[in-house]
Amino acid sequence: MRSRMSTSAPAKAPSPDQPGSGPATGALDRFFKISERGSTLAREVRGGFATFFAMAYIIVLNPIILGSAKDMYGHQLDNGQLVTATALTAAFTTLLMGVIGNVPIALAAGLGVNSVVALQLAPRMSWPDAMGMVVLAGFVVMLLVATGLRERVMNAVPYGLRKAIAIGIGLFIMLIGLVDAGFVSRIPDAARTTVPLQLGADGHLTGWPVLVFVLGALLTLALIVRRVPGAILLSIVVMTVVAMIINAVADIPSWGLTNPVWPGNPVATPDFGLIGEVSLFGGFGKVGVLTGVLFVFTVLLSCFFDAMGTIMGVSDEAKLTDGEGQMPGINKVLFVDGVAVAAGGASSASATTCFVESTAGVGEGARTGFANVVTGALFAVALFLTPVATMVPSQAATPALVAVGFLILAGSVKEIDWADYTIAVPAFVTMLMMPFTYSITNGIGMGFITFAVLRLAVGRGREVPPAMYVVAAVFAFYYLMPALGLT
Repeated sequence: MRSRMSTSAPAKAPSPDQPGSGPATGALDRFFKISERGSTLAREVRGGFATFFAMAYIIVLNPIILGSAKDMYGHQLDNGQLVTATALTAAFTTLLMGVIGNVPIALAAGLGVNSVVALQLAPRMSWPDAMGMVVLAGFVVMLLVATGLRERVMNAVPYGLRKAIAIGIGLFIMLIGLVDAGFVSRIPDAARTTVPLQLGADGHLTGWPVLVFVLGALLTLALIVRRVPGAILLSIVVMTVVAMIINAVADIPSWGLTNPVWPGNPVATPDFGLIGEVSLFGGFGKVGVLTGVLFVFTVLLSCFFDAMGTIMGVSDEAKLTDGEGQMPGINKVLFVDGVAVAAGGASSASATTCFVESTAGVGEGARTGFANVVTGALFAVALFLTPVATMVPSQAATPALVAVGFLILAGSVKEIDWADYTIAVPAFVTMLMMPFTYSITNGIGMGFITFAVLRLAVGRGREVPPAMYVVAAVFAFYYLMPALGLT
């Protein structure tokens, strides 16, 4: 995203928040290359806060998803322990990415992957066995990074598809924001309608929570248009206060996952009971070697490409890529992502991966890993202040996702060569399948397959990198697994 700050007149002294106003000063600036990347400490701090508030819902949502499932023995994971595991792993891996990768990409338990663990793995084995599968998937990711295979796959993606992935993520996070805020909702299958989504909960916008979201979205966009520094974070804070006032006056039964009520006791003691509860190979004894390998492959595929799409989209939006769309030092980022997958399994928080909500921080101007240090520190504080961290309602935080979705779209759509249908059609498929299937992985997979097929169809098969053929074949096999009876 291009800077939204106006340049100062030459005769004036540079503002403390003005990027690129001078050489790096101080060890912190030099280590994170804050000035070198055209950012400031204030922007990094604001970005770190914005990212945290945009993804803090995971502290509540991940325990709900994992805690509602039972393993083959009927055991359920403790909600309090899951909250601790989720916050702890997010804090550790986000800090690690900031210090080692030096990128503003925060990590936490991956949505989608946790559903695979809860609904596919756990019912056929014990919880420690299921988490062991996740750890093994993390080890495989690290192995792929160490051998250079993961970087080759990323570098093989054509420029137009890279932009499409960024746009798809923008549309995806916008839909996430609309759904989480209750602005749109799924029409129940019992309605027997071909329309999957509807406005509000019943076809109309009703209720104070939705009004808070609408006002928050308008406020965020207005602040961005007026180029107000800290627009996204300012909107989140303002609308949280507004939500607290409305909730106190109107006595609203529920805002969704969290209610904007100041907790009577803001401090909660973390429970580390799930940390280390892992059996690496126990699951193979329950389901057999072939099924066990396929389970690991399923987790691996989701983690691999979800993170790949997010890293490419966020790094491009943060202007961390070179003229060819490559990000210097990408292997460090990819390796930390592999460590995060394994760490998520080891803590029983499910696979931890890069979060698209990091774009909220990038929208605030974050360009370095110091924003991650701020976000990671807030997750660490959340271990003890979970009631406070989770009081920000989704209706106050999700307008940031809508605004950032637009900014990504506006900055990337013109970069695609729409005249070349062998790029334009796969780009179209990629960007639409992400929100339509609610999965970054599906968007990438279907886009890759379409790209390979269309280039072959017009006799340009030699222009497709071999790695793209391999990945397209892997995705094709993955989609055919249910028909082959392998799931």
